[in-house]
Amino acid sequence: MYLIGLTGGIASGKSTVSNFFRELGCPVIDADLIAREVVVPNRPSWKLIVKHFGSDILQEDGTIDRPKLGRIIFGNDDKRHLLNSCTHPYIQKEMMWRVFKYFLKGYPYIILDIPLLLEGSALRKFLRKVIVVYCDEETQLNRLMTRSHLSQEDALARISSQMPLCEKRKQADYIIDNSGSVADTKLAVDYLNRQFQTSYAHWKLRLILAAGSIGLTLAIYGLLKIVL
Repeated sequence: MYLIGLTGGIASGKSTVSNFFRELGCPVIDADLIAREVVVPNRPSWKLIVKHFGSDILQEDGTIDRPKLGRIIFGNDDKRHLLNSCTHPYIQKEMMWRVFKYFLKGYPYIILDIPLLLEGSALRKFLRKVIVVYCDEETQLNRLMTRSHLSQEDALARISSQMPLCEKRKQADYIIDNSGSVADTKLAVDYLNRQFQTSYAHWKLRLILAAGSIGLTLAIYGLLKIVL
């Protein structure tokens, strides 16, 4: 088993690509979904956020008012880094736990869907390859304005707050250009899936782990013979 990172930019179509991989039966671990799970009331990450940002960011039911918290950190690097320090360790821990469970099930590869993968994610060092979902700037802007009902000014502000997609392309092992039709994007995902499925990389890891397990078993057996 090996790990493939999937990333992109706001309104680039990363979720569409992620869903196509799921349809093909590939396990996808979504950092955004886990980020919502780790901040439910009274979990450790939630407690840290309340400690640093105050109870004013809570709704009546105790859940975090995400839009309100978003306004606090938007354009404020210090606040954003503080929030990340409250959530990222717990997100990463949960993601690696799920990786382990998928490994036991024998999947050849796993997709880690991480929006900020190329902005310094600690998980990048575990990845064999990185996929960047790309679209041209005009398409990205129009999609964001339509999807989120934003003015052009607000949409441009959100896009400019992220690493440009053209920069992310330079760090990619694979690029899925999502500027065209959905059918074209699906074909690109199908192609990559065939490549990943036929790779022998996951067998190398399994052989190494199997050899380690055999060695450990023999060592324990030898120790028991000495003791008994």
